[in-house]
Amino acid sequence: MSSDGNKKQFWKRNAAKVPGSIQHVYGAQHPPFDPLLHANLIKAGNRPPPLTPGKPKKATTFQEFENITSDAWDVGDDDDELLAMAAQNLNIEVVKETANKVIENHSKQQERQRLDDTTELEQTEDDAQEEVAPEEEEGEGEDEEQENEEDRVEEVDPTSPDGSFASQSPYTDSRLVKSHSEAPIGSPKDGEHAALHRQRSLPHRPPTIPLVARMADQNTSGSMAMTEREASRLDKFKQLLAGPNTDLEELRKLSWSGIPRQVRPITWKLLSGYLPANAERRDSVLQRKRQEYFGFIQQYYDSRNDEHHQDTYRQIHIDIPRTNPLIPLFQQASVQEIFERILFIWAIRHPASGYVQGINDLVTPFFVVYVFEYIEEEVENFDVSSLKEEVLRNIEADSFWCMSKLLDGIQDNYTFAQPGIQRKVKALEELVSRIDDSVHRHMSQYEVEYLQFAFRWMNNLLMRELPLRCTIRLWDTYQAEPEGFSHFHLYVCAAFLVQWRKEILEERDFQGLMILLQNLPTMHWGNEEVSVLLAEAYRLKFAFADAPNHYKR
Repeated sequence: MSSDGNKKQFWKRNAAKVPGSIQHVYGAQHPPFDPLLHANLIKAGNRPPPLTPGKPKKATTFQEFENITSDAWDVGDDDDELLAMAAQNLNIEVVKETANKVIENHSKQQERQRLDDTTELEQTEDDAQEEVAPEEEEGEGEDEEQENEEDRVEEVDPTSPDGSFASQSPYTDSRLVKSHSEAPIGSPKDGEHAALHRQRSLPHRPPTIPLVARMADQNTSGSMAMTEREASRLDKFKQLLAGPNTDLEELRKLSWSGIPRQVRPITWKLLSGYLPANAERRDSVLQRKRQEYFGFIQQYYDSRNDEHHQDTYRQIHIDIPRTNPLIPLFQQASVQEIFERILFIWAIRHPASGYVQGINDLVTPFFVVYVFEYIEEEVENFDVSSLKEEVLRNIEADSFWCMSKLLDGIQDNYTFAQPGIQRKVKALEELVSRIDDSVHRHMSQYEVEYLQFAFRWMNNLLMRELPLRCTIRLWDTYQAEPEGFSHFHLYVCAAFLVQWRKEILEERDFQGLMILLQNLPTMHWGNEEVSVLLAEAYRLKFAFADAPNHYKR
């Protein structure tokens, strides 16, 4: 413990700025404080004393130190005083003149916008009238086609009250409500003009699902027709699954290169160990496991607001809306409630880890795949409320059990201090140093730590780096590969990092490398790119998995 003399010396430190003094702080809504421009805001009595040559006055006692310092909690009083001074010294005439100019400019812009809208609407009507005349001579067939086209336009209108799920998209802005309520109610022509004005005045809103959020493989033309090879693979799956006892080893071999969408739900359930290989026992097992899950709901879910569980439930409730925000399916209230139940029940039944951020992402592939079991159309905009309640309950229970099976193999990723992730990131660093020393040395040169970017790769199983359609294809192989999620994933991450070798070596500073590694351009990826990635990962596993000393220098 220091002596009294040392304590006294603390107040005699030669410091130009005393800790705790209030400085002008301006956020994004305020310009920087310029004494030359705002000199009239400072009263003469509050001006700082002129600087005089010599040593600055020091505080020699605690009382003097307290007098020349301000407490951070009193900052509101100083703000009020500053506002009062501003109100006294600002020229009222200047304020009024400036406000009038702003209002006048705004009115001119609105009038100009109205004129442009009117001109464009008239031009559109003239063009439509010119096209209608020859179409009437051609017969009623063209009229039906025009009506169908109008129906399609109405479906695309994002502000239409009957636009089913489009109005629930995450791109919907709060200003939509304001614009919709102010739209004139009258003839269809007025409605079309209002919709045109709304689409122009609102921020850009994509008419379709963003590329990164689409489920369809981007390597295909978009047609539903299967190639001969795809049809042959589907027949092999159906024959294998139709037998009384499914050969799981053969099913894994067949699934490694991808599973057709039509048979993916039952294949995932078999490969994850949720369903037995014996076909006769499957229905009874499904019924028992689904009843067991909803028994957990009745037993535990009401305790989500208890003192011991409310923090867990609150974190889940916060994380669910952040899950795949670009896909409208996951923004539906009923889907979010399903996810909340699944995650809360899992956290209650696994107290060693509890809920950890990132587990919420791991539900989504299972949910999407098991929704596909009951629908034919694309899932991105599908309204799950159109499904029967029993079907939704089955999807929820199946998603819970398969996610639980996955997490059972990687639970040390989510226990205290997440030791599983720490080990895998270290192994990734050693592996990359052996397979591509240039990339490893380049990142070391700019002090990029693997934990800074690869932690998320391990915690979320690359789900934040790849579109969901690619994650589902990736998980086809993970389900087929022994210890796919816990062991093979390491080699996939190594292959994924080296995939961007050229881009990494082009970056010449820490910031550029981190921005690249946290925003890798994979939105265009499809099955072809994932297959190449998996092939390279398998090559690395073949070379290093059974010889761990190979990636140690």
